[in-house]
Amino acid sequence: MQTSISIDLGGTNIRVAKVCNNTIVSIKKETCKAQGTEQEVLQQIQTMIDELIDCDVTTIGFGIPSIVDTEKGIAYNLVNIPSWKEVHIRTYFENQYHVPVKVDNDVNCFVLGEQRFGSLKGFKDVVGITLGTGVGAGIIINKQLYRGLKTGAGEIGCLPYLDDCYETYCSSGFFSKHNTTGEQLFKEAKNSNIAAKRLWEEFGYHLGKLLQVVFYTYAPQAIVIGGGLSQASEFFNYSMIESLHEGFLYPSELNEATICYSKLSNSNLLGASCLP
Repeated sequence: MQTSISIDLGGTNIRVAKVCNNTIVSIKKETCKAQGTEQEVLQQIQTMIDELIDCDVTTIGFGIPSIVDTEKGIAYNLVNIPSWKEVHIRTYFENQYHVPVKVDNDVNCFVLGEQRFGSLKGFKDVVGITLGTGVGAGIIINKQLYRGLKTGAGEIGCLPYLDDCYETYCSSGFFSKHNTTGEQLFKEAKNSNIAAKRLWEEFGYHLGKLLQVVFYTYAPQAIVIGGGLSQASEFFNYSMIESLHEGFLYPSELNEATICYSKLSNSNLLGASCLP
């Protein structure tokens, strides 16, 4: 039986979980002191870990929304935590707790959790996509995480698209351009607001074009979509699939592939608990 502590670090919230035998047995959540100093955020995480850790814990795993040197456990340039330019997470927490600490990109943790325990179980070549403040991808090839240099693989939101990049059209930035939020638009669509539904359809169109890029690049057996915006899939899934098929050169590939939405709670935390 293995017991670990998993940390999902976001610019808005920090979640820390105790995971025993691949099951989350306790979890804590706090608003991240994102505007604080590097040390203040580290101390906040440490205090949360202290509330859960015990002598049974043998590893600590971090999911970080940035590029990461996984060998050295260093996180670089967190957009949502301005003070975190080069943070030696592994060294800091191994000195505190004297257990192995593993650090990876948060979307890598998401796709690993889905491949081990969720919708991607049974597939060997997969991509996980998260839709939220940004849009990113985690890639597993032959059941192994493909990270690239400093976990830079999968930064699909940065690819040029139309007048900007995919992140502008396939994340919360799309709704900001229309002076609203995904949450507000979801409520309006639920209430049968026609304009809201049309915006979700437009969002789906752009997302379908991003999926074309993913299929041309990685040709995965399966894609799982997660993140906060995925909860509105009922309003964008049809236009997304239609856009994906539109003009795609290898339709037989799409016919064999699986596209699904995450149903696994806390994929990131579960993935962080079993980082290789």
